[in-house]
Amino acid sequence: MNVLHFVNAFFSDSAHWHGYDGIPTRLAEHLRYCLIALAVAAAIGLPVGLVTGHYGRGGNTLAFLATAGRALPSFGLLVLMTILVGFGLLPVMVPLVVLAVPPILVTTYESMRSVDPSPVDAARGMGMQESRILFQVELPVALPLILSGLRSGAIQIVSTATIAAYVGIGGLGRYVIDGLYQRNYEKVVGGASLVAGLALVTLVLFWAAARLAVSRGVRRGA
Repeated sequence: MNVLHFVNAFFSDSAHWHGYDGIPTRLAEHLRYCLIALAVAAAIGLPVGLVTGHYGRGGNTLAFLATAGRALPSFGLLVLMTILVGFGLLPVMVPLVVLAVPPILVTTYESMRSVDPSPVDAARGMGMQESRILFQVELPVALPLILSGLRSGAIQIVSTATIAAYVGIGGLGRYVIDGLYQRNYEKVVGGASLVAGLALVTLVLFWAAARLAVSRGVRRGA
């Protein structure tokens, strides 16, 4: 049997659309984990990246932290957190946030440093406060790259949130883990297809957000 047959069999089975193990339920669980992790990662990475990028300090430290964060194995961190704090949502959130913070943090910093210094100097010469320079001069220009960092973090979270199934939490990873255990490759392929589809939808949503949030002049310049 080929992959397309497995996909068709999985999605055409009405049993996969109802109940606690149905696609709507598992998809809602997966989205919940992803949104929480992305919100926490953005709450950490965006402010630090904006401030350090605005003042031009801490670039080497951020690069070191980003490298260290990317080097940590997500599954190993999941197992370690489960041993330390037990089963639950927290052990799942920690590796997802650690995975997503580096691209958000580093990209935000680099986007702020890439802003043309001429308008920034002009704004300071006019007596504008540093906070106004940050949000009214630098941020609109840096927004496309900032969104690309958020997009990268979101894609990594969506793809890696399947590890939640290893500690019995749920999400789309349940299809992959349970399918492998049961030797039900229809379920494995179906779950992987859902994760891939969700990643594509995430790309489209960030593309649409960039079209709406970034001014036309900045898009043309980019």
